[in-house]
Amino acid sequence: MIAALRANPHLRGAPAIAAASFLALAALFYAAGAGSDWVEAMVPSLAGLQEAAPKLSSLAVSAFYALLLVANGIVITKLTRSVQIQVIWVELAVLLLLFFWSFDLSLPFIARKIGFLITQGVAMTLYISAVSILIASVLAMAGAVAKLSESGIAYGLASFYTSLFRGLPLLMQIYIIYLGLPQLGYIVGPVPAGIAALSLCYGAYMTEIFRAGIESIPKGQWEAATALGLSRARTFRLVIIPQAMRLVIPPTGNQFIAMLKDSSLVSVVGVWELMYLARTQGQTEFRHVEMLITASMIYWILSMGLEYVQARIEKHFSRSLKR
Repeated sequence: MIAALRANPHLRGAPAIAAASFLALAALFYAAGAGSDWVEAMVPSLAGLQEAAPKLSSLAVSAFYALLLVANGIVITKLTRSVQIQVIWVELAVLLLLFFWSFDLSLPFIARKIGFLITQGVAMTLYISAVSILIASVLAMAGAVAKLSESGIAYGLASFYTSLFRGLPLLMQIYIIYLGLPQLGYIVGPVPAGIAALSLCYGAYMTEIFRAGIESIPKGQWEAATALGLSRARTFRLVIIPQAMRLVIPPTGNQFIAMLKDSSLVSVVGVWELMYLARTQGQTEFRHVEMLITASMIYWILSMGLEYVQARIEKHFSRSLKR
């Protein structure tokens, strides 16, 4: 294909890209079996043609789908960038809904259960995630300062902490805290055990994020603050941290979103968070798929909300770059 484009200059440009895309998509649909079961679903009147010539019908349907996608892409390229983004989101959302609709979901069952999932499961999930990210941020800041200090003891403690809790699976940490501490005489409830495991695990990962953010600030900032008479503690709080936050916020926001989803692991110790309730409510009428899809959509909506908050925080700490 590339050699043909080079040899014939008339095939270069947008028409060549459209033709290549059409052939690639048609081949992909044909390899995926388009036409075997899709023909009757899309055009029931062609069911007889499918039985008479299955390969021909599959090729025709593959070409139709490829042509539809290529035409859609050509139309979208004529729009402005902001409109392109909106159209892509709408189209992909519609395809996702059609994919879910193919599971023959019971919408009345989802309508009866979604309120309970939101009021009970979402509230507990957000509570566990919010408390855990706050504790993890404190641990990460302490760990970052310790790893940047000249004290061998502080560096040894911080490096051991990050190595241990980044090396152990989060599920194992939850079990060790919830089942192991009672062996030492410390009874820990399911929610505190989950918060402790999430805080320790994500605090270890965020330690490296905070350390990298602090180290990114030039040494000249420290020297200038010292020349102005600021102590090392005030320099760190008033000069270094505000500048490091621009680099720390994006990966920290990603960690919070990941923690929001990993909070579902605390359901193994009986915490009534979103995933636990989705599983138990789905078992009542053997509607597991309905509850899992509903919980997935709720997690996605929560993640989009956190992405918006993260963007606002990033904008706040980037104000100095626009001045």
